[in-house]
Amino acid sequence: MKISDVFNDLPTLETERVLLRKFTLDDANDMFDYSSVPEVSKFVPWETHTTLEDSKGFISYIIKRYEEGKLAPWAIELKENEKVIGTIDFVAWFPQHYRAEIGFILSNEHWGRGLIPEAANEVIQFGFNKMELNKIKAPCMVENVQSQRVLRKLGMTLEGILKDEYFIKGKFRDIAVYSLLKKDFQSND
Repeated sequence: MKISDVFNDLPTLETERVLLRKFTLDDANDMFDYSSVPEVSKFVPWETHTTLEDSKGFISYIIKRYEEGKLAPWAIELKENEKVIGTIDFVAWFPQHYRAEIGFILSNEHWGRGLIPEAANEVIQFGFNKMELNKIKAPCMVENVQSQRVLRKLGMTLEGILKDEYFIKGKFRDIAVYSLLKKDFQSND
């Protein structure tokens, strides 16, 4: 299976409270609302958006990736108000190894409501069923205890800590690597 086989036309996914869909340039204000908050971007490799143009530029990049059939994020749209409140995606995919890495970001206004586990369960199911994955990994900075809590809620287990794995925002970062195998996900259904 090739990446373009799945991502040539990114499908819309739906849960009880969120719609996972392609970004459009109309989402720039919503993206800026959460991407401009330093607390939200604290544990990610990208810098806090300082202007609306930062968000527009990132969305333009995402749209180009859609057009090229490459990995690109879903917008997390809250159904109750049709506002984009974050992203979720497979940040890396190794089809030859039946493995991918998942990543997500959410507006701090919606932390603690269970929205990421809800969205991530849908994406994980898509990965195992449509992408033929056997393993989904989720690396995160060890300081990001909130994300680690979410990963455990998803049934992921800690595989280990990679010391000084990435140089992000001026310093080396230890990375906690969590994973979930298809057979373990299916046993939770």
